[in-house]
Amino acid sequence: MRLERQESSSSWRLLTSAQTDQDGRCAQLLPANEVLSPGVYRLVFNIAGYYVPQKIDSLYPLVEIAFHVREGEERFHIPLLLSPNGYTTYRGS
Repeated sequence: MRLERQESSSSWRLLTSAQTDQDGRCAQLLPANEVLSPGVYRLVFNIAGYYVPQKIDSLYPLVEIAFHVREGEERFHIPLLLSPNGYTTYRGS
């Protein structure tokens, strides 16, 4: 997965990337001393990289979740619930 920040209406800057663990989680995407400043960000998940090795045909090769960080917001938990032909996401606690 990648975390990117929107620089302009058509430009994204990579902030960091990581692999999820056995449980599909990424405990700490940003280094502990970094915070998200206000702006638009996106998480990009390589779904094909997860399903292809398992020989599972997936409708979605990538899932992109764009979200807005407002002033004073620092921590986000954004679960991605995934199946081969669908996904859902929400802001967790």
